[in-house]
Amino acid sequence: MAFELPKLAYEPNALAPFISAETIEYHYGKHHQAYVNNLNGLIPGTGFENSDLESIIRKADGPVFNNAAQIWNHTFYFDSFSKNGSKVPSGRLSDAINASFGSFESFRELFTRSAATLFGSGWTWLAVKEDGSLHVIQESNAGNPMKNGLKPLLTCDVWEHAYYIDYRNRRPDYIKSFWEIIDWEIIGNRF
Repeated sequence: MAFELPKLAYEPNALAPFISAETIEYHYGKHHQAYVNNLNGLIPGTGFENSDLESIIRKADGPVFNNAAQIWNHTFYFDSFSKNGSKVPSGRLSDAINASFGSFESFRELFTRSAATLFGSGWTWLAVKEDGSLHVIQESNAGNPMKNGLKPLLTCDVWEHAYYIDYRNRRPDYIKSFWEIIDWEIIGNRF
């Protein structure tokens, strides 16, 4: 199975000024594409040749895992955005956030702190355990909560390539802008 770079649901300039078209060009067009190209070069002749990304993430390690997870993680990340989307969770997701964190504001503070303090490169996730409880998780490098049996709902990419063009080394400013483009209707549908 050959993987392809998934299409964005919006134009490259649609998220400006929070994420610029130039960042989309490099982050999506170059980095995300490189993971697709790398995985397509790694899996022929392996047991993963006909697997989907989620199966590879759950079973692989090393370069095959890293590239498969980075394709999935980036697709999930980019699919969470809409400049005009719902700015707060509602319904069951809102109830679950309140039950797990006390309030949306408390969740947002915890998630922001987690993303800001993750050492090096990686991802901060909102994920669901089997019992339905929500957790904020830091994952280094290509880490993905599916590897540990959790269901991802939201992620923030804190690799420098996600924000360096627009924010240089100011990760907290990038995270503040991240909240402006999350579409909570999309996140709620994942729940």
